[in-house]
Amino acid sequence: METAEFIRILEREGRSLASAAEQAGTDAKVPTCPEWQVRDLLRHTGVVHRWATAFVAEGHTAFRPMAEEPALDGEELLTWFRTGHRRLVDTLDSAAPDVECWHFLPAPSPLAFWARRQAHETAVHRFDAEAAHGGTSGGLGQDFAADGIDELLRGFHARTKSGARSAEPRVLRVRANDTDGAVWTVRLTEEPPAAERGEQGPADCEVSGPAADLYLAMWNRLPFPRVTGDASVAEFWRQRSAVD
Repeated sequence: METAEFIRILEREGRSLASAAEQAGTDAKVPTCPEWQVRDLLRHTGVVHRWATAFVAEGHTAFRPMAEEPALDGEELLTWFRTGHRRLVDTLDSAAPDVECWHFLPAPSPLAFWARRQAHETAVHRFDAEAAHGGTSGGLGQDFAADGIDELLRGFHARTKSGARSAEPRVLRVRANDTDGAVWTVRLTEEPPAAERGEQGPADCEVSGPAADLYLAMWNRLPFPRVTGDASVAEFWRQRSAVD
């Protein structure tokens, strides 16, 4: 997918997130993040948006921590969120393709990284906001969802900080059954998970389903659509794969 596509998805998902949050109300519980209310979701995502914006807009080439979450609520919080989301979209739209700044996963460029990462960040949290007022998953394109699975498996969990480590070597297959080529083989050992595209040998367990549902399941928002083989491997993933 191209950077411009990710920016348009980010724009749409952020608007949908704000709309769902407004409908739910900031007091509403977020069932997909049980410790959160909608106000926590808006504060968190809004801070992440501003954090990402600063790297691209100000050209920071080293890590900087996120700011503290604001003590805003209600309509004031929604306005704050929308303002930050709009600035992120505008910053990415106007950035030079060769902008240099810090980023934390391999990517063709820093701009490509931040557009992709913020599109997925916002899409997952849009689902959280919709879950807070009884909505259901929808609106995620197959290619985008498959890309998000790839980012999670071959990006986040390739890092040394991944907690998905197993004393007993296991192999997990992940298959989006509505998207060509969207299959991953994940080797679980005492090292960070090693994920490859395609069917690379036998697997102990396979999780499969439509790309959009599988994407949300891999981010622990939905149950796995289908599990075959040793279900304990899928449960291990669910218990150990949280990203921080």
